[in-house]
Amino acid sequence: LDWSRFLMRKQFTETIEYLFSQDENLVLLLCDIGVYGFRNSFKNYPDRIYNIGIMEQSTVSIAAGLSLSGYTPTIHTIAPFLIERAYEQIKIDLCYNKLKANLVSVGGTFDYSGLGCTHHCPNDVTLINNLPDTNVFLPGNRNEFNYLFNKYYNSGKINYFRLTEHSNKTHFETNSKQNLILKEGSDMTILVVGNLLDNVLEATYDLDVSIVYTNTIKPFDISILKKFSNQKLLIFEPYTSGVLLNNIINSGYNKFKGIYNYGIPNKFIDKYGSYSDLIKYVSLDPQSIRESILNKINDW
Repeated sequence: LDWSRFLMRKQFTETIEYLFSQDENLVLLLCDIGVYGFRNSFKNYPDRIYNIGIMEQSTVSIAAGLSLSGYTPTIHTIAPFLIERAYEQIKIDLCYNKLKANLVSVGGTFDYSGLGCTHHCPNDVTLINNLPDTNVFLPGNRNEFNYLFNKYYNSGKINYFRLTEHSNKTHFETNSKQNLILKEGSDMTILVVGNLLDNVLEATYDLDVSIVYTNTIKPFDISILKKFSNQKLLIFEPYTSGVLLNNIINSGYNKFKGIYNYGIPNKFIDKYGSYSDLIKYVSLDPQSIRESILNKINDW
């Protein structure tokens, strides 16, 4: 078993345990996920961490009550159960009442690939992105999560942090900027989100392309992209494609020579296999990404 794949979840535990010691208003609600990992917190802060059980909708409503009482609630469980199953409660109990809360999921799109589409969640980013007063983050590794959570967890909004068990091996010296230019080229610009970065870097190692990396979907800062307005823009997203295109258009800036989305297709993925198998099936593996990029270069 490759334990390194769980490093982002381990960082989540460490980040929460540190903030428990700093912020007496922070409360963590679990839904039978990560309970053992937080065993020290249950011992040291028993009045600020609760395992509500497999009752995600009720957990969101409890979080709303805590937020109304002045606390900063954080909820953690598997993405489809937190975001899709409890979406009405997120929308009405939290969003409509303008309350603050943190939603921290695990599982993402295909992390639980062997359990089938009941545990896939490619639409979570779209759903939260479409709600007002929300932030959406897809950290690519544990350091990025730690920075983003510490910066935004008490922002007064609903913050969605999407953890993955397949982190990037690529790290940066600083995570202070949400958009980073990793490479500048002349053929086109590639905007890559979260843990797809390693696949894009492998696919483009010898190509004359610009690469911009982001771990923040909302709020999205388009300022860096304006530098590449004379190029085609290709977007690679590890969720149902189209979210960043929508955010870019809504920013009022659309001067690229064409924008193309590559993400999870809007259909049920009824295949079983490993994470790598399913990423290849939806053409987001390095070879497929390279073919998509070369096709657009040749269309220039």
